[in-house]
Amino acid sequence: MSTDFDAIVIGAGHNGLITAAYLARAGRRTLLVEARSSVGGCASSEDVLGARVNICNCDHLTFRTTPVHDELDLAGHGLRYLDVEPAQMNLTWDGSAAWPIFHDVERTIEALAATHPGEVDGYRRYVADAMPVVKLIFGAAADLPTRPRLVRGVLAKGGKGAMTLLRWSRMSAADVLRQYFTSDAILGPALAAGPIVWGLSPETPGTGLGAIPMALRHVAQVGRPEGGSGMLPAALARAVEAHGGHIRTSARVTAIDCSATGVHGVQLDDATQITAPVVVSACDPHRTFLSWLRNPPPGAGPLIERWKSTPHHEGFESKIDAVVTTLPRYLSFDDQLGKRLGFDPLVASAMISPSVADLHTGAQLKLSGHVMDRPVMFANVPTVLDPSMAPAGQHVFSLEVLFTPYSLQGGWPGSVEPQRWLDRYSGMVEPGFVESITDWRAMTPDRYEGEFHLPQGHATSFAGGPMAALRAKPRELTRYTTPIRGLFLTGAATFPGAGIWGASGRNCALTVLRAT
Repeated sequence: MSTDFDAIVIGAGHNGLITAAYLARAGRRTLLVEARSSVGGCASSEDVLGARVNICNCDHLTFRTTPVHDELDLAGHGLRYLDVEPAQMNLTWDGSAAWPIFHDVERTIEALAATHPGEVDGYRRYVADAMPVVKLIFGAAADLPTRPRLVRGVLAKGGKGAMTLLRWSRMSAADVLRQYFTSDAILGPALAAGPIVWGLSPETPGTGLGAIPMALRHVAQVGRPEGGSGMLPAALARAVEAHGGHIRTSARVTAIDCSATGVHGVQLDDATQITAPVVVSACDPHRTFLSWLRNPPPGAGPLIERWKSTPHHEGFESKIDAVVTTLPRYLSFDDQLGKRLGFDPLVASAMISPSVADLHTGAQLKLSGHVMDRPVMFANVPTVLDPSMAPAGQHVFSLEVLFTPYSLQGGWPGSVEPQRWLDRYSGMVEPGFVESITDWRAMTPDRYEGEFHLPQGHATSFAGGPMAALRAKPRELTRYTTPIRGLFLTGAATFPGAGIWGASGRNCALTVLRAT
């Protein structure tokens, strides 16, 4: 029986785009369907407020460790990265000296020696232990995560980092980092970039691999696509079409059609039925297995029951986008340090964190629908590095705020919270910055749900790490396959997880090509 396509990919976030591009490149007749009117999802950019703003964070790090850029010739499709140096600025609410993380370890240590000299020895020990772990993780994510391949990857590196990875994976991230550091000036921002991004307290057992973000920046180079984060999905879309793939936007899937032998296509909200022997869902697994499956084969029963009992967590991230005429200047940053080491602190994103104790309290407040008084903030001014994103004389300001629960007490419409975040931030910088804002908007979890189809404002993120991939549990998230013949998964919910990574999209495509 003839079919309309060889493969249908649902969801045009960056992982869905990557999967579709690889399948099309391999000669498969591929259709990518997307509910929104444009591709990219949370990796995209929008022209609003008279400037270009990124839907989520603009810093790309893990994606640059994959071969996707070269294999799909994304440079030929218009993608150009600007290196971000320093890779990150670190600040705390208590006013401790701001300090940078550079891609180069020694340059970072030179800055620490000037700002927090008592932490230098600990930082050296930390990077010596953490960098081999990071390299193992990047190596595992860059290849199909089968047990033999994972074991070979460990052996190829002489086993270096494997025991540390195993030990840390059983600890809390806070306990891992307390082996090396004593100051909240180091611990707070380091943990804010780890388990806090997952919505968890840093004291949670099993979050130990959330201690590696500082080391990530020494192994890989942080970069930003020139023209905004959305240039990545734009280049990927061009790659899909250049290889003969088709993209259909404003096409909402309402069903994945199955038969006794496997999938045979999808149905759209306009009742259009499209057939294919392969369907890849780059969307939330709960929606995939519990809402879309129509007439699944009996063998899918245990999978469906397991997902019925798997909780779907609420979103907890918000973001303010603003256009400003004055650049922020951090009160805790020593201008002489910037001159001596030759860097502009505004090139990097700034992590602003409370103490470890407050981070733990913030996790509890989130569960009760409240926001911390001094929350975790991730701020940047992307136009300092890339002026093309705003008109002359203006800048784009981005402020991500974590532990901002979907079920906010009193609800998000009409809430004073976003304005309060700006007021709080203004106390970190020289006077006049907030007053220079000409226009702004707040993207809160309810808006991510309504505008980006994220259930309860949250994109399910794989949190199992390499150990779960080694055990292949759960299989649909670590091996991208399901008990339903022809149905595959990709996206943030699958290994290696969230962020602008793309390894899941590539690995899923390679899995499909091997299996069909």
